[in-house]
Amino acid sequence: MPHPPAPGTRWWLTTPARAGSVLAVPLLGLLDQYAGFLALIAAITLVWKDNPAQKGVKVAATIGAMALLGAVLPDPPGDRPAATVAQADAKGAQGDRTAASPSPSPAAPRPPERPPAAPDYRGLRLDEAREKAEAAGFGVDEHDASDEDKSIMMRLNWTVCFQKTGRTHAGTETIDFGAVKTGAPCPAVDGGAIPWPTMPDLVWKTWKTAQKEVLDLGVVPDHHLRADTAYGNDRLPDEGEYDDWRVCATDPAQGADVTLDTWVTLELTDPDNGCPEPDRGHGGQADLPDRDDDGDPDYRDPFPGDRDRDSTFPNGFPDGSDGSGGGSSGGGGDWNCPRTRWC
Repeated sequence: MPHPPAPGTRWWLTTPARAGSVLAVPLLGLLDQYAGFLALIAAITLVWKDNPAQKGVKVAATIGAMALLGAVLPDPPGDRPAATVAQADAKGAQGDRTAASPSPSPAAPRPPERPPAAPDYRGLRLDEAREKAEAAGFGVDEHDASDEDKSIMMRLNWTVCFQKTGRTHAGTETIDFGAVKTGAPCPAVDGGAIPWPTMPDLVWKTWKTAQKEVLDLGVVPDHHLRADTAYGNDRLPDEGEYDDWRVCATDPAQGADVTLDTWVTLELTDPDNGCPEPDRGHGGQADLPDRDDDGDPDYRDPFPGDRDRDSTFPNGFPDGSDGSGGGSSGGGGDWNCPRTRWC
């Protein structure tokens, strides 16, 4: 007769909870093989953790949980047991003996069994394709269709590229899906390399034109594309006001693969300024002329010879004493210029 749990014992360490975790293994395995494996790990942990039962009982519970999971897992597609191979070899040997003996009418070879027909699930999200195939009576498996051979964890983020039907030795119809991450192009063959698009030549094209070419690649979302300045001391106008600025450099460079994880930066310049020299195609940290060294390039500074005025403060930098202009005179007030080079 089982002993009641000691006061204060956590519920998941009680005997009913441990027994329930073992019974949950095949139930979850029927729903999803990954869930079944996770339930098996949890059940083994509960069986052994702080369990006063005898070691033999715990070993038996562990083996029972593993056997229950193995009993409900589907047969992998394309499996051909050794017995089937041996039978085929035996038939071949028998056929050789038959051919060697005189026979008036040798039996015609049996044509290979045709794979079962299935709807075309290509282009569907993997979770949707799997659900439809299982409803049609197929045993379903899936794999990464690319040469990267990644594990598929979240089927809703993958898209079917290839499908192959077959039968198990028990006659169960199966279908195996080859999938890639949604948004990636399909390989030419199952297991091949993904044909990622490459970065086009965008140098000296306008931002508007270059932006469209990058987005038309089909793998770069809008929020993965950004504009920057080709010159270190330049700054971009407000959005929409630099549509005719020109591209000096790109990151990644021309010809590089552009994947789903790529962030693209286009370095721009005002057409009147040209691109930094000497390497026009790679931009750099060159600065535009700034005679008064106030951080405002001469081409946009309305007062290129006056260090105390620029395009942001055309009337001079504000005075810290009373908030009015005329900072250097009238009482020796300090400059009010947080986060600038003059403070």
